[in-house]
Amino acid sequence: MAYVICEPCVGVKATKCVEVCPVDAIHPRPDEPGHKEAEQLFIDPNTCISCGACAAVCPANAIYAEEEVPAKWKSYIAKNAEHYK
Repeated sequence: MAYVICEPCVGVKATKCVEVCPVDAIHPRPDEPGHKEAEQLFIDPNTCISCGACAAVCPANAIYAEEEVPAKWKSYIAKNAEHYK
């Protein structure tokens, strides 16, 4: 299962997770178009290898393994996936 970025990232967009992701699954990166306008970062569920490196460094505690996403943030599973369609 992939990791998911949830509500605590909204408005924060800390990029430590982008820096540690070994497969470049988190976007938009600061050097990409749309980063400034995006309200949060997103993890591509098809690219994520579920290593957990991103969750370990997230200062907002916004990243969870898909099966561990708190009930109040379950909608972020689809929101992350939709970003990559």
